[in-house]
Amino acid sequence: MGRAYAQLRELIVRGRLAPGTRIVESDIAARLGVSRTPTRSALHRLQQEGYIVAAEGTREQRLVVAPLTQDDARELFHIVGQLEALAARQAAELPAPARTALVRTLRRLNGELADAAHGERPDPMRLFDSDTAFHHAYVEGGGGPRLLALHDAIKPQSERYVRLYISSLVDEIDTSVAEHDAIIRHIEAGEPQAAHAAVDTNWRNAAGRLGRVIEALGERGSW
Repeated sequence: MGRAYAQLRELIVRGRLAPGTRIVESDIAARLGVSRTPTRSALHRLQQEGYIVAAEGTREQRLVVAPLTQDDARELFHIVGQLEALAARQAAELPAPARTALVRTLRRLNGELADAAHGERPDPMRLFDSDTAFHHAYVEGGGGPRLLALHDAIKPQSERYVRLYISSLVDEIDTSVAEHDAIIRHIEAGEPQAAHAAVDTNWRNAAGRLGRVIEALGERGSW
């Protein structure tokens, strides 16, 4: 992964380049401290992956940071859900000792997520980190190199939504924890098809939960 690409993607994912922000190549190059050639390459790759899009309704192609919209969120969550469901299916097919170790990790991480939600004043970023770690564990445990590469390219785009709207999703964490428990049970039991379905259900429900929040709070960066 090129340095310019990695730095620019991080700025977008963490919201330091807000949704809908106009992308000016020379400004980005100066901000990153690199020449325009690696900047142009990074922008091209990020546009291919969907982090940057061409603004509609302009005579010249004007690049902007991809807005956060209802339709985009739904598509992203369903894509990520399918990738992670495949990883969970493969995790459930691991030999019993490997499954046992993975399940132990998943239970610990899901417990940390539950604890973070029940604190006196839940920290949204702690919730985000705990949830991300849970999903990462079974994807790393079950995914092969091709799946992991695809997941690395697409998952951070869904994280843009979660980072921005997580404060409004705190009350839904108990439901997520219960859905995670189902994933753990099926991986532990060595049930590939059920593990696949449990992950798909978790992500489809998450898309619905996020959709309701976006409807209430509004999209970001739309033109």
